[in-house]
Amino acid sequence: MRSFLARQAVRLVVGVFGAALIAAAISAIGAPHAHGLAPFFFAAVGRLVHFARGDLGQSAISGLPVLQVLAGSVPQTLLMVLEGACLALVAGLPLGLLATVGPTRRATAPLVQIVTATPVFCAGLALAYGAVHLLHWPVSVNMPVGASVSPDQALQIAALPVVAVGLAGAAAVQLALRRAASEASGGAFRSGLKRLGLSAFEIERRFVLPQVLAGLVASAGEIMMALLSAAVVTEWVFHQSGVADLFVKSVALADWNMAAIVVFIFACLTFVAEFAGRIASRMLASEGRP
Repeated sequence: MRSFLARQAVRLVVGVFGAALIAAAISAIGAPHAHGLAPFFFAAVGRLVHFARGDLGQSAISGLPVLQVLAGSVPQTLLMVLEGACLALVAGLPLGLLATVGPTRRATAPLVQIVTATPVFCAGLALAYGAVHLLHWPVSVNMPVGASVSPDQALQIAALPVVAVGLAGAAAVQLALRRAASEASGGAFRSGLKRLGLSAFEIERRFVLPQVLAGLVASAGEIMMALLSAAVVTEWVFHQSGVADLFVKSVALADWNMAAIVVFIFACLTFVAEFAGRIASRMLASEGRP
C-alpha cells in the first residue's frame, strides 16, 4: 500500500508540475516582446519562476492582482461544482446502479447514451425554457441587468445552473458505473463462489458491488473534469459571474495571464480528485476482493 501511495503522490506532483508548465506557456502568450521561439521560451520560464514565488501577476482586463480577482470568483464556481456533484451522486448513483443490473442493463443503455451525448449547452437551454414556460421561474438570461429579485426568485435563479452541472456530472457517473460494472461482470470468481454455496444476491452485494463502487471512485478525475467543463458552459449560458465565466472572458479578451491561472486551478482540482479517487478505489477493491 505504501508503494501505491508513493506512486500516486508522484503522479500528482508530476501532473501539477505539468499544469504549471502549461499555465506558464499560456501566460507567456501575452508577454511583450515574446515573438519567436527563443523569446517565448524565456518568457514562459520567467512566468514559471514568478508563479513559484507566489506572484501570479495582474489581470490585463481590470489591472487588479489575479489573486484579488480570483477571490471573488472561485468560491461561487466551487460551490456550484460541489452542489452539482452532490446532485450528480444523488441522481446518478442509484439510477446507475440500477442500470448495471443484468436485466435492465440492455434496456437502459440507449437512454444513458442519449443523456450522455446531450451537450451541456443544449441541456442548459432546455432547462431555461422549461423553467420559464412550465414552472414560471425567472431566468437570468431573460432578466435585465440590476433587476431586483425576491429571495425565492434568487433561489430559483441559482438552482438552474446547479441542475445543469449536476446533470452533466450524473451522466459521467453513469458512464463510470457502467464501465465498472462491465469489468466486474467479467470476473471469473462467480462460479467458484456459487460452488461455495453463495447466492447470486450475496455475490453481487459482497463482491461485485464493492468492485463497481471502486471503479466509480477511480473515475473521480473524469467526473471532476465533466463537472468543471459543465460549469464553464453553464456560467456562460446563465450569466453567472464565476471563475469559469471569467475564463471565457479572459480568452475572448486575450487576458492570457488570467486564463492561465484558471487552467491551472481546474487542472489541479482534477488531479487532486483523481489522486483521492485512486486511493479510495484501492481500499474499496481490496475489501471486495474474494
